[in-house]
Amino acid sequence: MLQGTASDVGKSVIVTALCRIFVQDGLTTAPYKSQNMALNSYVTADGREIGRAQGVQAEACGIEATTDMNPVLIKPTGDMHSQIVVHGKPYQHLSAMKYREEFLPVARPIVMEALNRLRNEYDLVVLEGAGSPAEINLKQRDIVNMNLAGWAEAPVILIGDIDRGGVFAFLVGTLELLEPEERARVKGFIINKFRGDLELLRPGLDWLEQRTGIPVLGVLPFLPDLEIEAEDSVILDSYASVPKQGRDIDIAVIRYPRISNFTDFDMLDAEPDVSVRYVQRAAELGEPDVIILPGSKDTISDLTFLREQGLDGAIEQHLERSAHSQLVGICGGYQMLGDALLDPEAVESGKVKRSRGLGWLPLTTTFLPGKKTIRTTGHVLPDASLRLYSTEPVIPVGGYEIHSGETVYSSQAGFGLESSNSDTVANSHGTTGSIDNREKEAMSLFLVESADGGERTEGVCRVDGRVFGTYLHGLFNSDEYRRAWLDGIRQAKGLEPLAATFSAAARRERAFDRLADHVRGHLDMDQIYEIAGLPKNP
Repeated sequence: MLQGTASDVGKSVIVTALCRIFVQDGLTTAPYKSQNMALNSYVTADGREIGRAQGVQAEACGIEATTDMNPVLIKPTGDMHSQIVVHGKPYQHLSAMKYREEFLPVARPIVMEALNRLRNEYDLVVLEGAGSPAEINLKQRDIVNMNLAGWAEAPVILIGDIDRGGVFAFLVGTLELLEPEERARVKGFIINKFRGDLELLRPGLDWLEQRTGIPVLGVLPFLPDLEIEAEDSVILDSYASVPKQGRDIDIAVIRYPRISNFTDFDMLDAEPDVSVRYVQRAAELGEPDVIILPGSKDTISDLTFLREQGLDGAIEQHLERSAHSQLVGICGGYQMLGDALLDPEAVESGKVKRSRGLGWLPLTTTFLPGKKTIRTTGHVLPDASLRLYSTEPVIPVGGYEIHSGETVYSSQAGFGLESSNSDTVANSHGTTGSIDNREKEAMSLFLVESADGGERTEGVCRVDGRVFGTYLHGLFNSDEYRRAWLDGIRQAKGLEPLAATFSAAARRERAFDRLADHVRGHLDMDQIYEIAGLPKNP
């Protein structure tokens, strides 16, 4: 089991690396995190939701992810409340206090049964802790750190992040706050994100081993450009709000408080001609070629934030000034682009029953109990390829959906911007006219597989191609579509297309191997195998 001295010390990344190393060495391997708190989620092949980190770790193992790898997922919906997902399905919305009082006492069999199933199926299971095991106020009902290590009888490796400073204090202080039996489980240290001359660190390493009697298994130098999907939105702090120099296409992603699945845009940022940046205020918007409204765990609240920051007006003014710029909504952002968002059963916000949308597309979203989680594939509908640049007659797409809203044309729902009883609606981004005329202003975007094995339309775009929305997370991992869309933007700007640049799948595999090589080269893998109770040359 890998635990850390704090959040964001590199636990998920090092678990990913070790998973890849063990598989390279011939061991069937699976990742496991009993309880994960994340807004970046992953859809399993059977349509269930887990933390994105465990999905990525499963990919590094070359296996399909299952809910056993993350049986409990916590998705914050507010400062004090979260949606609890158990084995990939919504369980309850609970406050932090009720979660501790009502759920944690019954959680042990849930997490242990999942772990034992993995242990029966794989040679090795690599467990990941959460935050710090030394959170005194949380230890009594812990199901993810030292209690779990005890139930599982798993040896623990403790990770410290030297980049944030005070790594020796973090490591020793963590040990001091553990009970003696917990301290005895710690069999090694890993120091992560080192920058500098290792010889200058050596006296500290020697002192640490002498002080604790626990070996340092390695010091991992900082590895830039990991190219592996991050789970925590704290990584967005490293993105500038201004465009990168020398990039032809500027994409501004709105970073609202409950942004989810921001990894949707990793492959765009990897394109050689694209700059992806995250903005929170109208003053940061600038003159982008594309504005993206990403997914949200609390769409209505994030829409309120967008308006409070003046971003709604800034977006409208920018699209009026620029003849080629586009506005894109993914999942929650797609819902925001419509006329209205309705929450009659308090599924989304718990407070606001009805909210006016941004009015860019003739759509109404109603939040309903339950959640749709599905992977899907399909292709771009011919009429919707107006602003794409491609010589291919069929452009494939794929991705996954995670949402509780049902989105329909506003005329079907009978809701407009101003009144649900009027035959005409005021479109703030077009002319006032009948609902039928407004419906002709938009068209379906994709034709995708349906749950019954047939086909269904997905997503909506305006007939001019400048505004579109979709529920498909991971859309830009579709290589042909991503490049056709970007080259369409280049063409609109008078630039030559680049055509194919890279394969997202191949890039991901190279990233796993690069990370594994880096970690293998700086850790004492013989000692790690010994700690795991395995032969050194499996």
